[in-house]
Amino acid sequence: MLTLNGKRRILSIITAVLLGCVVMAYVDAVIRPDYAIKSGIKIVLFTGLPLIYSLFEKELELKNLLRVNGKSLGFAAALGAGVYIFILGAYYLLSSFLDFSKVTAALQNNVGVTRDNFIFVALYISFINSLLEEYFFRGVAFLWLKKAAGRKFAYIFSAAAFAAYHIAIMTSWFSPGLFVLLIAGLFGAGLLFNRLDEKYDNIYVSWLVHMFANFAINTIGFMLFGITL
Repeated sequence: MLTLNGKRRILSIITAVLLGCVVMAYVDAVIRPDYAIKSGIKIVLFTGLPLIYSLFEKELELKNLLRVNGKSLGFAAALGAGVYIFILGAYYLLSSFLDFSKVTAALQNNVGVTRDNFIFVALYISFINSLLEEYFFRGVAFLWLKKAAGRKFAYIFSAAAFAAYHIAIMTSWFSPGLFVLLIAGLFGAGLLFNRLDEKYDNIYVSWLVHMFANFAINTIGFMLFGITL
C-alpha cells in the first residue's frame, strides 16, 4: 500500500510532466514564437522542473539518469540505424498516397523554420532536442515514476505524455488520418524507448535511437524543402 509520502511523490512527478506539456502546448498553439525562443522555453521547462523536484527528493538524483553503459551503445547504434532505414522506407512507400505538402508551410508559418535555417534547426533537433525529450519523458516520466508508481502505470503515462506533447506541434501539419497514425506511432515509440531505458537503467540508449529517428525525419525535411548538401 502506498504511503502518504509515496502518493505525494507520484503526484509531484505527474504534475511536473503535465505542467511542462501544457505550457509547451500553449507556446506551440497560441503564442507561436520563433523556433529559437520556443527552444529556449522548452530547455528551461524540461530541465528546470525536474531539477526543482530533485531538490526535494534526494534519492532521485539527476546523475543516475545520465550513467553510460558502454555495452549498450553498439546495440543502440545498430537499432538506431534500423529505425533510420525504416522511417525513410515508410516515407518512400507512403509519399505517393499521402500529402506531405502542408509540412513545410506549417513549419514556416507556425515556428519560423525555413529553407534557410533548416540545417541549424535539424542539428538542434537531432542532438539537443532528442536528449531533452528523453531526459524529460523517459528519465523523469518513466524511470522516476516507475520507482514511485509501478511499472505498468509509468509505461502508459510516459508514452501517452510523449505522444500528447506532439499534438500541439503537428496539429496543422498533416491530414487527419495521417495525424492520428503519427500520434499512434509516437505512443508506440514511447513504449519502445521506455523498454530500452528499463533494460539498461539510463536514457542513453533511447537517446541514440531517438537521435537516429530524428536524422531520418530531418532527411525527409531536406527533401521537402529541396535542400541539397
